[in-house]
Amino acid sequence: MAAELVEAMNMVKSFRVSDLQTLLASMGRSKSGLKQDLVGRALRLVQTEYSPELLKNVRQLYESRFPKATGWLPARRPEVVPVTQSTRSTSPSTNAQGTDYLNGLPKPSPTPASEIKLVSLPFYQTLETLVPPTELLAQNSEKLQDSPCVFELTQSQVDQIRNSSELRPGIKSVQVVLRICYTDTVGVQEDQYPPNIAVKVNQSYCHVPGYYPSNKPGVEPRRPCRPVNITPWLHLSTALNRITVTWGNFGKRYCVAVYLVRVFTAADLFSKLKLCSVESADRCRERIQDKLRFDPESEIATTGLRVSLICPLVKMRLNVPCRVLTCAHLQCFDAVFFLQMNEKKPTWTCPVCDKPAPFELLTIDGLLSEILKETEDVEEIEYLTDGSWRPIRDEKEKERERERSHTPEYPLLHICSPEANGHSPAPTSASQPAKSAAGTVAAPTGTGAGAVVDLTLDSSSEEEEADGPTGDSEDTDDSQDNPAPKRGRYAYDKDLVTAY
Repeated sequence: MAAELVEAMNMVKSFRVSDLQTLLASMGRSKSGLKQDLVGRALRLVQTEYSPELLKNVRQLYESRFPKATGWLPARRPEVVPVTQSTRSTSPSTNAQGTDYLNGLPKPSPTPASEIKLVSLPFYQTLETLVPPTELLAQNSEKLQDSPCVFELTQSQVDQIRNSSELRPGIKSVQVVLRICYTDTVGVQEDQYPPNIAVKVNQSYCHVPGYYPSNKPGVEPRRPCRPVNITPWLHLSTALNRITVTWGNFGKRYCVAVYLVRVFTAADLFSKLKLCSVESADRCRERIQDKLRFDPESEIATTGLRVSLICPLVKMRLNVPCRVLTCAHLQCFDAVFFLQMNEKKPTWTCPVCDKPAPFELLTIDGLLSEILKETEDVEEIEYLTDGSWRPIRDEKEKERERERSHTPEYPLLHICSPEANGHSPAPTSASQPAKSAAGTVAAPTGTGAGAVVDLTLDSSSEEEEADGPTGDSEDTDDSQDNPAPKRGRYAYDKDLVTAY
């Protein structure tokens, strides 16, 4: 028991990050963190929860990394490669069949015991396997290694490539691609390039995707590991094609494979998505009602869920609302932009919650598609408990509508042009407006008169003015002895000031 525990701990210490993550995930533990954190977590797991199942997983991972014997790899090597083990002679008939060699090794058996599986890619449909996944083996102790591989195309495969449509000028939709991944039989492997990779096809170097520049300080540029299109450098005939993969031997093990594939565009995947994965509006309403259903054990009752109609990817209004079936949120992103971005830089990550968003789990929201057709100037809605929805107006827009509804309509002031002497014609009694207590005069209704404002008179002077014209005609003689009171502080008449 103690010996097995020590053995298991020693195995764990030799694991790579991917091995540690696989072990922790299989036992229901967190697989995030740096390598030293993963090692410590795995060692504690072995010490505290030692079991036959755990020991089996540890041994399986260890044997996949350090196999005792490469039984699934044939022991046969070509004569041009130095032989370090016993070899078996090959008959001419076998060579005439176009046996594929990699690192001086023919391709493995059709169903090897430890078969490496590469992840399926949405933009690539595998038509045929030309060279199955085979490990790159170092021939010496040098850091840079060259691994050769030869294969030939059949006439039907050549015809498929030549008769396929063009994605863009010079690029066919049916291609021969090279894929490289880690040599790991546990789980499905993603494409992973070795350091210092270079691919030579028929004595010509082909293009390998470069590094993405990083905008964040301190973050190293990342290289997109995707299939390498080697079709332009192949002999499109039944002649042999030779591939040489140059790679850095720094302790990690890699395998390589060659496939005949059909390449799809973002428009092709979008057509497939619209055809096969659209969630009906009724099903979307049921999902909303399930999320908003009252939970008696919860202290907080949710009465609505707000959803933005702006795509989080491009900050524009949604056109085709899409989301992932496994995500808990109802917020959608635009399907067209999402597929186009993954065609250029494949990440397949949900832009809302950063969880994996594989193409197989994408679906178009039928209810939100109907809402987008009914609303044009709304940027946010709220789902209600009965599955209905209501628009959410912006606060500034609400304020503008409130101001428009409560703003009084003021009369229009007509400003007249002055006469030659600088004064407006005196208004008639019909057009003279009534004065307010503050001494201001409203705009006249006539079209020819200007707006006249009394700036000097107060309430008392108005009363005196009102009494003046109503006196008897007999008081005209006394007017010379008792002159009328001044109406202002100036020598000239300043009763009426014309507003221009």
